[in-house]
Amino acid sequence: MRVLLHICCAPCTIYILNRLRQSSYEVEGLFYNPNIHPVSEYINRKDSVLRICESSDFNVHFFRDLLPEDFFRKVSFHEQEQRCHLCWHLRLGETAEYAVKNGFDAFTTTLLISPYQDHARIRQIGEEISEKYSVAFIYEDFRKGFKESHAISRDMGLYHQKYCGCIYSERERYMSKGKV
Repeated sequence: MRVLLHICCAPCTIYILNRLRQSSYEVEGLFYNPNIHPVSEYINRKDSVLRICESSDFNVHFFRDLLPEDFFRKVSFHEQEQRCHLCWHLRLGETAEYAVKNGFDAFTTTLLISPYQDHARIRQIGEEISEKYSVAFIYEDFRKGFKESHAISRDMGLYHQKYCGCIYSERERYMSKGKV
């Protein structure tokens, strides 16, 4: 079965890639993240994903360059209460559409490794999109591999981000520390 893995960052990719391969899936990646700001953050994440490609014989499609307009159009006027849900829907929708157009049997996401994300909502969105595009969504709670994946990525010297990627979460990170 060919599976398209939506990738948010390199550290979250390692464990999931290995887990899917152990399950005998043929895995390719898709890096589509218009939410990531600033551009330097996007470049750091993309460069680390390229290093995973080289070290793991992993084919990743870099779908469209950074287009923050996609993200801002989707979340405008919903920045507080629905921003994350809308962002997940945007990225998973593009992943499913890409999967269908390129002959994949299923899709999943590295978002499912994060202990900081709303798994129930991501699963719901993935299943809704799966139905819309007639492509399977693979849900697995990969959180047990979070520490392992991040330890391996640190050993590899990969870039580790401090926030989900969007400008709003970066602001919230600093606000929680009383710096803004």
